[in-house]
Amino acid sequence: MAGVTIDHLVALTLLLSVLMLSIGAYSQIIGAAVIQQQNHHIAMKAYDLANTILLSPGYPLGWGQGNSTPSAFGLQDPDVGGYSVSPFSLQRLVSSSQAQVYYPKTGQWYSNNSLGGGGSLLVPIINAVNYTTAAKLLGVNGSYGFQLTVMETLNVSISEVTLNPLRLRVFVRGPGLILSGATLKYFLYHAVPQGGQYPSIETFSGTTQTDSTGSAVLEFLSVDGSQNAYSAVVYASLGGLSGVGYRSRETSGNNKVIPFIEDFENRIVLLAHSYDVHSYGPPVAALHFNATFFLLTQNFGLREIQLTESAGLVRSGKLNYGEGYPYFRLQIPTEGEGILVVAYRWGNNYGMVMMPWGVSALGFSITFGGNPSSADWVATEIRQVTVNGIAYQVKLAVWSTKGQQIWRYKP
Repeated sequence: MAGVTIDHLVALTLLLSVLMLSIGAYSQIIGAAVIQQQNHHIAMKAYDLANTILLSPGYPLGWGQGNSTPSAFGLQDPDVGGYSVSPFSLQRLVSSSQAQVYYPKTGQWYSNNSLGGGGSLLVPIINAVNYTTAAKLLGVNGSYGFQLTVMETLNVSISEVTLNPLRLRVFVRGPGLILSGATLKYFLYHAVPQGGQYPSIETFSGTTQTDSTGSAVLEFLSVDGSQNAYSAVVYASLGGLSGVGYRSRETSGNNKVIPFIEDFENRIVLLAHSYDVHSYGPPVAALHFNATFFLLTQNFGLREIQLTESAGLVRSGKLNYGEGYPYFRLQIPTEGEGILVVAYRWGNNYGMVMMPWGVSALGFSITFGGNPSSADWVATEIRQVTVNGIAYQVKLAVWSTKGQQIWRYKP
C-alpha cells in the first residue's frame, strides 16, 4: 500500500507541475496579447493625432498670426488646406530642442527656435503655445505624450569656396540621394558702408542649376566676403519638391544685433544688443543698424519692402549698451511670409542677422512636445507636407503616459 501511495503522490506532483507550467505559459501569452493590444491603441492614437494636427487649422482660423491662445489646436494652413502646414502656427510653438533665452530688458523668456549660422527666431513664451496647452486642447493630457518634429525634406547646404571674390558652393540632397538638375534661385545680401556709420544692404540675385553631383558654384565677383558681412539664401526646386538653405558671415565678433518677436498680431520685432542678452565681455561697442524686409513671393522670389518709420518704430538706429535706448522696435510691413534682414556695424566691423517671418522662409525646423526616451513603446507617424510651398517631413511620436500592465507568472 505504501508503494501505491508514493506512486500516486509522484503522479500528482507531476500533474501539478505540468499545470503550473501550462498556467505560466498561458499567462505569458495573455500578457503578450494585452501588451500588443495596448501598443495597437497607441498606434491608432498616433494616426488620429497626426490627422487632427495636420488636417485641422485649429480655432480661430489663422491663430498663428495672433497673440491669444487657440481654443482648438491644429497646424493646417487655412488658406491652402490638405497637407499644407501654416508657417505662422509653427512659429508660435515653444521649442523643446533648445534652451530658452531670457532678456533682462523686457523681463521675459523667449523660446529659441534658432538654427544658428546667422539665422534667429526668438518668440515670447508668454504668447507662444506650449506642450501642456496643446496636449489639453488635443485631449491627451495625462493619457498620451507626443513629440512633433517638422523638418525640411530637402537639404540645401551652402559653403564658402573663396572670400575675395566671394564664391559659394550649394549642395542639394534629397532623402537618400543627391539632386542633379535642380533649379536654384539665389539671393545675396551684402552689408556695405554708406554715409556715416550706418551700413546699407546691397542685393544680388540669379538662377542656376545643380550639376551631376548635386552642386553648383555661385560667383559674386564684386563682393569681398573677407571685409564685409553677407547673408545668402538659396531656394532649390526639382520635380515638385522645394527646399531652402542659408548662410551668413560676419566680422563683428560678439557685438551683435539680436531680434526678438514681441507681438505676433501687430508684427512687432525688438532689436537688442547682444551684450544685454548674453553679457558678452569687452569690447562693448555701439551698433549702428539698418533693417529691411524681403517678402517671399510666388515661385520663391524675394521682393524688398522698405520699413516705414513712425513714432516708436524705426528701420535704422544706434544700439548702445548702458545708455540710450535699450532696444528698438520695428514692424513687419506685411502679413505675408518673408525675411527680416538686419545689417549692423561697429567701427570697421560688420555683421548681419536674418529672421524668418514664418519658419519656411529660411527653412527652419521645429521640435515640439515631450521626450519619449523613457517610454516603454513609441508609435510613429510620418507625413509629407508643404509649408508655403517648401517640402517638409513631419514625424509624430506618441506614447502612453499611464504605464503598461505587463502580466507575468510568478511561481
